[in-house]
Amino acid sequence: MSITLTYHDKIAVLDLGDGENRFTPDWLTEIDTTLDTVVAEGAHALITTASGKFYSNGLDLDWLGANGDRAQWYVGRVHALFARVLAFPLPTAAALPGHAFGAGAMLAMAHDYRLMRADRGFFCFPEADIRIPFTAGMAALIQAKLTPRAAIASMTTAHRFPAPEALSLDIIDAATDLDALTPTAVNLLTPLGVKDQGTLGAIKSVMFADALTALALP
Repeated sequence: MSITLTYHDKIAVLDLGDGENRFTPDWLTEIDTTLDTVVAEGAHALITTASGKFYSNGLDLDWLGANGDRAQWYVGRVHALFARVLAFPLPTAAALPGHAFGAGAMLAMAHDYRLMRADRGFFCFPEADIRIPFTAGMAALIQAKLTPRAAIASMTTAHRFPAPEALSLDIIDAATDLDALTPTAVNLLTPLGVKDQGTLGAIKSVMFADALTALALP
């Protein structure tokens, strides 16, 4: 299944797909276009989720291996997605029905809130084990959202956090049954009401200025 966009009243629900939802160049383009639509249609909030056992498995390492000469371009596009979600002019929540690994976990981290399926799936930054250091932008994004204790526990260990452990470190904001995952996200965002896009985008841009600057670096 490809990316789909539906609505619960005025809350946009962007489903990343039912596969590994890796960051292929075409997938990144489709996500960006869909985010354009969410803003243009006047949504009140945004939820991202998925339909399979992965929220996202992150970078497309096969594509990178075959296109090493375009690695800087590719990482720039990934950074641009993180930056866009981090400063998105609507309230945002990532509802994780399964595994969020690497850049997939970073995409979730860029949201205002994170919810996770309670009984299955892991949240993991595997970089320490797969010998891929964080870029300055990736590190700044994660550290903008986590306490120092949680950053050390997640960034330096490659530990696979089930929902209860992730919740104990405030990596996520809630854990719930799979069937309740999106409804819980809707219930979290609905009371926030309608926010002016320009104002909210400006607030987030100031809040996360250091991370956004790091994500813009070449």
